Amino acid sequence: MVIDRAGLAEFLRSRRRALQPEDVGLPRGQRRRTDGLRREEVAVLCHMSTDYYARLERERGPRPSEQMITSIAQGLRLSLDERDHLFRLAGHNPPTRGAGLDYVSPGMLRIFDRLQDTPAEIVTELGETLRQTELGVALTGDTTGFSGPERSSGFRWFTDPAARRIYAPEDHAFLSRMFASGLRQIATLRGPGSRAAHLADLLLARSEEFRTVWNEHEIGITPEETKRFVHPEVGTLDLACQRLVDPVEAHSLLVYTAVPGSESYEKLQLLSVIGPRLH
Repeated sequence: MVIDRAGLAEFLRSRRRALQPEDVGLPRGQRRRTDGLRREEVAVLCHMSTDYYARLERERGPRPSEQMITSIAQGLRLSLDERDHLFRLAGHNPPTRGAGLDYVSPGMLRIFDRLQDTPAEIVTELGETLRQTELGVALTGDTTGFSGPERSSGFRWFTDPAARRIYAPEDHAFLSRMFASGLRQIATLRGPGSRAAHLADLLLARSEEFRTVWNEHEIGITPEETKRFVHPEVGTLDLACQRLVDPVEAHSLLVYTAVPGSESYEKLQLLSVIGPRLH
């Protein structure tokens, strides 16, 4: 496939101008003269330099990689049809659609962008973190930087002792059963050759605890309505967890809140001042 530089540049310009600052969680300001977003704002959303993005809009520079096109599509909040069109303009075949992909729907991103003062995250069905708010990072640490099977929170639970530090010890047994139950359900749904089945095989080989709970064949163990976190600086927080599910991409938006006036609410306010911490 050959890149259509003129078509790519025109499409990028049109999508950038169609986005408003409030669509992506940015302040509008009083001196905005540009229709839609500025190039530098889009570049930040796409995790690339302003110069690189500007060259694409000017029909210049090397052909962007598939990874770069994915970042642009996500940054511009494109629909799946628009994303596929962008791939073809750049001379690439679009990715296969379906559950298990990292592409977050524009609708879910719009909601996520409005939660910047709340601990929130977008995760895949295998517990792989795709997005975190700043307060979410402050609560649990940055969980977006893992690769391979370690991206899954359930996999880390059984293979990395550090993954358990943010949970009270008395909750560990229940969480082990919950992770195993959830993985079994997804592996059955997706089939023997799925990523979920592969994770289960890896854990059966590496974790005696996983083998024990897996052999119980439990299904349907769901998270408690209130999650208890143990933060190294503010202590224990009891937070309600609300889940919004994207049925097409099988992603979940998790939002953590505390009862106003409660001790946990005050601790969340303190966390917003302390800010994110390293994992």
